[in-house]
Amino acid sequence: MQQTVEAQRAYFAMGETLNSDFRIYQLKRLKDAVEEYEPQLIDALYQDLNKSASEAYMTEIALVYHELDQAIKKVRDWMRPRHKHVEAMNFPAVGKIYPTPKGVVLIMSPWNYPVQLTLCPLVAAVAAGNCCVVKPSRYSAHTSAVLKKMLEENFEAKHISVFLGGSETNQALLKLQYDHIFFTGSPAVGRVVMRAAAEHLTPVTLELGGKSPCIVDDSADIGLAARRIVWGKCLNAGQTCVAPDYVLVHKSVKTAFLTALEHEIRKSFGDDPLHNEALPVIINEKHFDRLLTLLSRTQGIVCGGKGDPQTRRIEPTVVFSQTPDIPLMEEEIFGPVLPVIAFDALDEAVDYIRLHDHPLALYLFSKRKHAQNKVISAIGFGGGCINDTVMHMTGSSLPFGGFGQSGMGQYHGKYGFDTFTHYKPVLKKSDRVDIALRYAPYPSLDKIKKLMK
Repeated sequence: MQQTVEAQRAYFAMGETLNSDFRIYQLKRLKDAVEEYEPQLIDALYQDLNKSASEAYMTEIALVYHELDQAIKKVRDWMRPRHKHVEAMNFPAVGKIYPTPKGVVLIMSPWNYPVQLTLCPLVAAVAAGNCCVVKPSRYSAHTSAVLKKMLEENFEAKHISVFLGGSETNQALLKLQYDHIFFTGSPAVGRVVMRAAAEHLTPVTLELGGKSPCIVDDSADIGLAARRIVWGKCLNAGQTCVAPDYVLVHKSVKTAFLTALEHEIRKSFGDDPLHNEALPVIINEKHFDRLLTLLSRTQGIVCGGKGDPQTRRIEPTVVFSQTPDIPLMEEEIFGPVLPVIAFDALDEAVDYIRLHDHPLALYLFSKRKHAQNKVISAIGFGGGCINDTVMHMTGSSLPFGGFGQSGMGQYHGKYGFDTFTHYKPVLKKSDRVDIALRYAPYPSLDKIKKLMK
């Protein structure tokens, strides 16, 4: 690992990655590699998470292609130095901002979306002109193995290298010095990453998670809300960092909403979800057992509630509670289990969310503009949707990232380029004019004030 990082640092110092043609060539090479390995990636996602080919393409590979296409098209413009206004005190002079790659970066990705959450940051880092060390998750072992093979066949280790393994590998990698660390995963591991980065004063991007709420008020289209919430919750069997973690629903539409949720689950996964091949599985026994333990402590199950240890599937489950003081509300669920809690007034829902850590995502279903404005302005959250779930993170025109306990930093599209770039300000002064007022002995305070206004 040390040799690899040193080789990447030496290669970066040669300046080859600064060239726009080099970056575009490498991005096109990555796109060709993904196209070549697409069947293997889809098969690996099926082996790790039982994702269907359609879900794998829609939620993972298509997003990578989109990031690649935009970066290939826009990277020359993103790299262009920008002229900036220069104050009168520096006249005559020209100010410019030079986008400069940070150097050698570490990308640590999770198991729940192992293709998308490895390759989208990698696209941004390569577009920004960095050398990259990539560490996929050991839990998604089949997908990580395919990613390693794909990247090693198409890129020199001095530019992009891949290491596999568990916590020991993570610890060894984090002992080394990088110019940026990009981590996606749990808040607990995020703290470990941040402590390690602090040893070298390395900047970090942390994409974490949390309990992302969903609010449904009495003006919402209940059928549409239920359909989109069930879809967002059941993607990847609920193992999505921006999945609706719980729903706060107005008491006047509670019954209709619960009925609609049950209808949409049956419509999507049939009467026997445990034997529906379209439903992804829980990643491993540890997480499966954790979810079953939570369900065993749960009352008020409206539908679902069962799991199959043989397949590691858990039925999409809806739980209703009059109050939020239930075990399911103590931690991020990260599975296809949806608690629903009734509220009397919107202020009650807003106050509850504000009492807790900033969520990674927030969703509001309401036709009322004043309700939409209130929720957006009153609650701190990473990003979200009005009258939808999850879709805010599928494009590259909007940044994706956490806030507070749900993370720090953003990426997607130009925002990813910015994350892996240092914007270097340079003031170019004329050598033909030299204003004497700046030198000692200094003029009077009145003259200084006039000059510096």
